[in-house]
Amino acid sequence: MKTLYAALAAITLFALHAVAHAIEEPAYEVLQRHDTFEVRQYAPTVVAEVVVAGPAEEAGNQGFRLLADYIFGNNRGARKIEMTAPVTQAAEPVKIAMTAPVTQAPEGSGHAVRFVMPRAYDLDSLPEPVDPRVRLREVPGERYAVIRYSGRWTDENYEAHLARLQQGVQAAGLVTAGSPVYARYDPPWVPWFMRRNEIWLRLVV
Repeated sequence: MKTLYAALAAITLFALHAVAHAIEEPAYEVLQRHDTFEVRQYAPTVVAEVVVAGPAEEAGNQGFRLLADYIFGNNRGARKIEMTAPVTQAAEPVKIAMTAPVTQAPEGSGHAVRFVMPRAYDLDSLPEPVDPRVRLREVPGERYAVIRYSGRWTDENYEAHLARLQQGVQAAGLVTAGSPVYARYDPPWVPWFMRRNEIWLRLVV
């Protein structure tokens, strides 16, 4: 009986993994492979993006909800858009709204959270968001140094792999610019040991 349960568990995990990875991803070409990372050239994409103030986890959760709301039909025409992977998040300065009588809004810290839109869409064919916080825009092709890892979505796991990526990039003599991009490919119900997580550092070319 234990053998049967183990087999059923293995089949279930395989099915979850297959479903999680059966969605569209942005197109890229691997240019170099190093011991701890690879260099990828990404094609231009169209994204739905929100910039949310606050700590990383809180901003990521709020950003995900706003973008999921958009693709699930909160748009002009109530059209549903297929989910893609990964969901990306990067630190970005944001303007923090202030109440009267203060009229100047200081710079604050926040995060840009993005869903890449399916390749079948462009800016003209995507439905307009109802929520003004969601914006659609084109992102040019970029070159990134990328480290891939599994495990839980914890700060400790992220920081450890970011440090490995930065060390590898420095050893390879590459130059980066901008904030690290945190990319998550799986929904929360995928077991932590099967998750695909990545960190991207944009390269100066």
